[in-house]
Amino acid sequence: MSEIYDIGYRNYDGPRLGRSHTTLALGVHTLRGIFGLGRPARSKIMPFSLAAIMMFPVVVSIATMATLQQRAGDYSGYAVLMQAVVAIFLASQAPTAVAPDLRHRVLPLYLSRPVTITEYVGAKVAAMTLALFMLVAVPLTVMFLGELLIDMPGPPPTGEFFGALAMAAVLALLLSTVGLALAALTPRRGLGVASVITVYLLATGAAPMVWGALSESGYHSASAWGLLISPFWLVDAVQAALFGTPAHAPDAYPGGPVPTLIVLGLIAAAVAVLSARYRKAASQ
Repeated sequence: MSEIYDIGYRNYDGPRLGRSHTTLALGVHTLRGIFGLGRPARSKIMPFSLAAIMMFPVVVSIATMATLQQRAGDYSGYAVLMQAVVAIFLASQAPTAVAPDLRHRVLPLYLSRPVTITEYVGAKVAAMTLALFMLVAVPLTVMFLGELLIDMPGPPPTGEFFGALAMAAVLALLLSTVGLALAALTPRRGLGVASVITVYLLATGAAPMVWGALSESGYHSASAWGLLISPFWLVDAVQAALFGTPAHAPDAYPGGPVPTLIVLGLIAAAVAVLSARYRKAASQ
């Protein structure tokens, strides 16, 4: 004989937050994962150690300003100076943002809800971009506030500081899109780390080699374009063109809007690769 039990199920009558809230929740979840929040303690070692290393030159700069009353920090060149730390952070954490969903094949579950590929990719890119921006912007802000509190002679470098923040955002977006596109090509986290760091090392090593070879061959006007192979020098070239800051490379950068167009083209290409990769993964 059959019996019917009332187990207390009720219809949901609360607010429906919609797709934007779903995308925001995905972005926040990804950002927390990048910094190891909500994960085992070992997942926090790498991101927070690298963040602490990024702060070390700031401590030295503030101490120098306090004792010698001399500026020891360079806002516009800080990301170039610390590029190795930024690259390691990108290589170690970008696979964390994309590899688990691909490895466990849970992407169709995300897309079974009203979340599109564009929104999914946008949430991932936004989270990685914000993480990289915080990695560079927090030390810059601490150094600027320290300089204001010490009351250095002369006007504060407000324009250089905000220009450096703007370029930190551009650099973070460029590195995030390219890094996530490379990391998403494989569901294995180790291979993702290797692919990102390999591309960085090749680009960083090739830029001075191409510049030097062209300079030694007498192609001085063309040699400056070789510097733009490095993503950090590429964004530094955009900063120099927009804000008139000095070049933090062996030579002056090419002028005009071309470096900016290259940055935009690389970001668009990386987003296209990332979207195509997730469309393929969602169909499997």
